Amino acid sequence: MKRAFSVFAVTLAAVLGAAAVFAIDLYRFPDQPQGSGAPKEVVIPKGASMTAVVSQLERAGVITRPTLFRLYANQRGVAGKVKAGRYMLASAMTPRQVVDQLVTGAKGEEVQVTIPEGKNILEVAQLLEEANVCPSEDAQRAAREVRVVQELQVPGPTLEGYLFPDTYKFRPQTPARKVLGAMVHRFKKVYGEIRGSHDKGAQMLAKTYGLGDREIVILASIVEKETGTREERPRIASVFLNRLHMSSFKPKVLQTDPTIVYGCTVPERKSDACKKFEGRIRRIHLDDKENLYNTYTHEGLPPGPISNPGRASLEAVLAPESSQYLYFVSKNDGTHVFSKTVAEHQAAVDKYQRGNIE
Repeated sequence: MKRAFSVFAVTLAAVLGAAAVFAIDLYRFPDQPQGSGAPKEVVIPKGASMTAVVSQLERAGVITRPTLFRLYANQRGVAGKVKAGRYMLASAMTPRQVVDQLVTGAKGEEVQVTIPEGKNILEVAQLLEEANVCPSEDAQRAAREVRVVQELQVPGPTLEGYLFPDTYKFRPQTPARKVLGAMVHRFKKVYGEIRGSHDKGAQMLAKTYGLGDREIVILASIVEKETGTREERPRIASVFLNRLHMSSFKPKVLQTDPTIVYGCTVPERKSDACKKFEGRIRRIHLDDKENLYNTYTHEGLPPGPISNPGRASLEAVLAPESSQYLYFVSKNDGTHVFSKTVAEHQAAVDKYQRGNIE
């Protein structure tokens, strides 16, 4: 019995000793680098389990004691919190640093995307996909989703007109809702600043033309598509405002081609004529009454913005030039000739535009 007890005591002591060593090792483990290797790229896929993450780290040589690392990660409660992405990690990092990085997300992995003025929601979605921000299909769906539009407090059925043109930085594969939300918030900030500095202009538009903030955005989206010349925008805005307001101008049609193109390309439901649209406006498109965006057959502003206008176009509408112009035609050099009468306009058309409409 004494011998058996002695064996038991020795065995117990050995077990307790081993447990103590293991406990000390586990206690020290988080802050002890497992090597001195140079950084290596580790790709963590979306939805990867902790077991898969540990395997990736071990294969890359970032960790050499996977069991202890898994125990430490579980003790930290980070399972399910690891962010997908491309990481540069090294065995010279401590397990604590590795876990912190995986939970925070990949450093410096943001991608930059520039949204030019005048792009519509389909074009914005394509640019986001090309920059690897989010899939075009996801962005298009989010831009039209009623719940998203309501949450972002955007008037209208889509986010068209409120995705402010700017340069943004996002992590690759950021949810489309988050991306578009950032663009809408940017619009609200910039528009608030512009409107604040043109309060008299906003009051004038409301009193004289019956235009509120929504209508200002719609008109700015048209101005944006009609000219790329900043100096011309206030005059372009005045032409459209004159057409809407002058009693002598009837019917009050804006007759702007970009609205037809928008109605034939962006809305999910298209008219029969628009289904035949191949990039060139033909007579059937000019006469198309089913296209609600056709400003040749429908008076006043179209039902919504036709692009996402930038600062200059928004300012042009809030501070339009005072003029009597009712017409303008392209000179094919990025600028336009403006006219007050039909005769003047026809002469300019004959001089600068000689194409025929089918």
